[in-house]
Amino acid sequence: MGELSFQDRQVNGIRMRVAEQGSGPLVLFCHGWPESGHSWRHQLAALAAAGYRAVAPDMRGYGHTEAPPAIEQYTLLHLVGDMVDLVKALGEERAVIVGHDWGAPVAWHSALLRPDVFHAVVGMSVPYSPPSRTDLLSALEAQGIHNFYMQYFQTPGVAEAELERDVEASLRRIYFSASGDRPAGGLFGLILAGHGFLDNTVDPAVLPAWLSAEDIAHVAQEFRHAGFRGGLNWYRNLRRSSELLAPWRGCVIHQPSMFIAGARDAVLKFPGFAAQIEHFGRTLPGLRGSHLLDGAGHWVQRERADAVNALLLGFLRSLPDPSARTAG
Repeated sequence: MGELSFQDRQVNGIRMRVAEQGSGPLVLFCHGWPESGHSWRHQLAALAAAGYRAVAPDMRGYGHTEAPPAIEQYTLLHLVGDMVDLVKALGEERAVIVGHDWGAPVAWHSALLRPDVFHAVVGMSVPYSPPSRTDLLSALEAQGIHNFYMQYFQTPGVAEAELERDVEASLRRIYFSASGDRPAGGLFGLILAGHGFLDNTVDPAVLPAWLSAEDIAHVAQEFRHAGFRGGLNWYRNLRRSSELLAPWRGCVIHQPSMFIAGARDAVLKFPGFAAQIEHFGRTLPGLRGSHLLDGAGHWVQRERADAVNALLLGFLRSLPDPSARTAG
């Protein structure tokens, strides 16, 4: 199936670190926060063994990919542009795109904006919703919510200082507290008055089976290298991205699509997300499955790697020949 390899490629004006395994039709994986391309290691191996070229970059601002200094360089249009240019840099014309967490909106919008490049799409954890007039921050404010983590992340430097104080502890707390193994009760992501983001998380005495100390140490080293600023800047463009996507308001994704999430994923309780899933019949007319995996939390591709791999391979095998150009 080929060995896992790493390369730096020039993509959309930045240097991007890319993990690649296998050969065949291209499948591009987009990670979320706070992760890196390493989060897709189980999927890269499984797809490579099945005859696919599986590629997972460190996304803009993460790991060993460049992190532009300006906050406004992290809009969804920049992130989609990165993925379009990465396909070209890999010497390909078309790809299936897969995204988790923040990578899911990147994948959804890549398919929406460039159906000629991305002929199928899979989103995990974050459901698709067509661009609208109301961004997520404004939606929170309209409901009287002012203590959500995305709001806490808006002021440059505040979350960075908290998260970088002890990187391994920060990641360990976030991964466990958003997982299906977390204790029942409470809503992950709410900031208690006078406290920081991590104060509403749990530091586990024992790590769950899917999360090893070695994995945490590996990702912690990547965040010590890059810092948290780049990833947090994605949140700082929520309003700007909504404004830039105005021409696509209300647009649906016609390509074959699939959604996967953990049944215990707290993200599914975010304002409006349940309704977004209910509307998939209209917003994703090419939907070929919407799957909630019992017991799993937010990190579904790691918590339930075998199940996710099986769903991905079933979806990929159902697709028409990617070399055959059809109307998207």
